[in-house]
Amino acid sequence: MNDPLAAIFLDLGDTIMDEATEVKDAAGTTLRAELIPGIADALRGFRAAGHRLALVADSRPNTPPNVLRQHGLLDLFETLAISEVVGAAAGVASIDKPDPRIFRAALDALGIPESDHGRVVMVGNNLERDIAGANRLGLISVFFHWNERRRTQPLNADETPRYTVTSTQALVELAARL
Repeated sequence: MNDPLAAIFLDLGDTIMDEATEVKDAAGTTLRAELIPGIADALRGFRAAGHRLALVADSRPNTPPNVLRQHGLLDLFETLAISEVVGAAAGVASIDKPDPRIFRAALDALGIPESDHGRVVMVGNNLERDIAGANRLGLISVFFHWNERRRTQPLNADETPRYTVTSTQALVELAARL
């Protein structure tokens, strides 16, 4: 029997929320947005199955809480590793993926040791940020190829996902198999 997953990390834009529906304020913070079809039920199902959830997102600090709270999902996440917040804590303007520090912020917040990185799933829509960053740390990379807004073909081994899914249903099925 496989070891259970230590956690599921997710990106925000075009992984949880549909970037095309964002309503932003003058500073660029997303005030609200619609979700990817089925993702709210998937997140609730992951938590009900005992999976620990973390958000790992390149974002303005208030964007993830605004969107997750809008849909009643904020409390499902044990930690939010947000690029501008992690960067501020480290004394720099922003730490964007694939920088390992943003992933490590989530891993550390959940108390996941390096020996368990191979039991952590990172789901994202960006090959050069989400997938490359996850692969470099030994996480299970899942490319959420929900639309064509970003490049969809890896340019190198770091950008090659372990798995690719094209819907929330496929993501739920994959998580159940891992």
